[in-house]
Amino acid sequence: MQTLGDYTLLKLLGEGAFGKTYLSEHRFLKKLYVVKILPQELAADKEFITRFEKDVAILATLEHPSIAKIHNISYADGVYFLVSECVVDKYGNINDLENYLKKKGTIITERETENILRQVASALDYAHKVSYRNDFLVHGGIKLSNILVDECEDECRVYVTDFGLNRIIGETRVLRDGFNRIIREMEKGSSTQCLDSVFLNNFLFLAPEQRRKERIDVRCDVYAFGVLAYYLITRSFPEGYFELPSKIALEYKLNWDQLVLRCLHKNVQKRPTFLVEALNGILTNRDVTYNVDVLSWEEIGKKVENAMQMSFEFSSDEIKPSITMPEEKQLKPIIKPPKIERPRYDTDPGAVFQKDLQVVQYKPNDVEIKEVEPVLTDMVVISGGRYFRGSISGSRDEVPKHAINLTSFAIDVHCVTNEQFIRFLEVMGGEKDVNNNDIIRLKDSRMKKNNGKWMIESGYAKHPVVGVTWYGASAYAEWIGKRLPTEAEWEIASMCGREEYIYPTGGDIDHKQANFFSSDTTAVMSFPPNDLGIYDMAGNVYEWCNDWYAYNYYESSIQEPDDPKGPPQGIYRVLKGGCWKSLKEDLRCSHRHRNNPGTVNSTYGFRCAADVS
Repeated sequence: MQTLGDYTLLKLLGEGAFGKTYLSEHRFLKKLYVVKILPQELAADKEFITRFEKDVAILATLEHPSIAKIHNISYADGVYFLVSECVVDKYGNINDLENYLKKKGTIITERETENILRQVASALDYAHKVSYRNDFLVHGGIKLSNILVDECEDECRVYVTDFGLNRIIGETRVLRDGFNRIIREMEKGSSTQCLDSVFLNNFLFLAPEQRRKERIDVRCDVYAFGVLAYYLITRSFPEGYFELPSKIALEYKLNWDQLVLRCLHKNVQKRPTFLVEALNGILTNRDVTYNVDVLSWEEIGKKVENAMQMSFEFSSDEIKPSITMPEEKQLKPIIKPPKIERPRYDTDPGAVFQKDLQVVQYKPNDVEIKEVEPVLTDMVVISGGRYFRGSISGSRDEVPKHAINLTSFAIDVHCVTNEQFIRFLEVMGGEKDVNNNDIIRLKDSRMKKNNGKWMIESGYAKHPVVGVTWYGASAYAEWIGKRLPTEAEWEIASMCGREEYIYPTGGDIDHKQANFFSSDTTAVMSFPPNDLGIYDMAGNVYEWCNDWYAYNYYESSIQEPDDPKGPPQGIYRVLKGGCWKSLKEDLRCSHRHRNNPGTVNSTYGFRCAADVS
């Protein structure tokens, strides 16, 4: 067996543009790793070595549960090599997404598809916030072969590999290597299936601007994500005119059509910026009507038929449709158009101006104000003082870590529940406030209204209310004489005021301590509280805060550290804490999420705060 530095190379796993990949074992630790040996010609390229040494240190800092961790970068025996996390099956083989799907055979379930895509989306969103070459880190080469799969007992975990290597090695070299591999396979007389595998793992995931050698940024990864989503659902690629997922995978119920079309939009500015937000905002809105420049044959047919009918009604000339359609979709002209009667005109059109027009005074409908007693939540008082918030190693909107001064405040020990919020709806008499803002959308919640009576789904009375907007959360808080917490208050309450805490539970968190990466909400207070006696500060539901969101606000907060309340205006409001769908990364106390205050989502809830005199 060959030895390279401290690693024994056990088995060749594959070869590509980035060099040969080996399953290896550390000679002293006796642990398995994946060693990627970069090609010899790269080691002799001074320009490459300069880029490699400067950039690869950034890649080694990536810490995310769905990114294969780089453990070591070294030089030995005249070659550079990278040592990364080992994700292999029990036979010592790399189980990438292509092989995993081949083993599955048929189209995978919607739940499994969503599970894979959410992990990839979380990894990409995390990387896209990392500063890199005066921009942000781009993968640039998402494909089936660099998404590794660990088949767990319940749900598979995926790991994205090769982050940033496309940029270090150079896009031109990567494309050239891909073409050379296809030529070699053709010369060997490889099967069509083998050629298809090489082709899809090199070119079909590239965004149009990548193929044209234009500016490469995070939107290229968004395009590749759209191709991946379409392939997982349909086992085909979106080339030319393509059927939407809803036409192929009839058993899929979520709004995959809109997700795919937005990610694949030819205008890069119209692609979503953050993929997890896109998944949360699009997939839960099943009945959304969206506007895209794609027409089905049925829609084209209706437009042509209407145009032909109008033409035959007013002209005897034969009109030929200008759109070529399949034979079964060909339209037939109207042989006997209906007769059109001549319109009858008003003999005295000016008479309408001589009528007595009266303006009736508007009287609003009388609304009965119900006397409903709220169900209040116990609160914990957080003493005023000097605290630290933010993160040193977190996303770009979490830095810098800095000190703030807070006045004493109180915060609810748990989120507002369905049985509490339904009383507020009884008082309001509906789902909108006086300004016509949505309070809640019932189809995204666990509440229903039947014959004028409000009801909660069986078993969900003690679960946190979901599907509530920021407006609804703020109105409820005002109704019971409280308010929404500021982002600073929420974060300090979450981390128990301790600077060293990463999660509400301390330095780490697991499924025994919070509800995350699961299938539904749990009743409040189902998990242990934090050190201050506050429940569910991590997982279960994202919680609305009062602040407007700005990604660079923490830089301003340093200058004005006394009771920071966020920027004076903005587009989005802040949410904190992660939810039942979230990965572990989103449960950090300093993690910041945001959305439009009118957004409705089955993962959004809230808790209240109050001033302390």
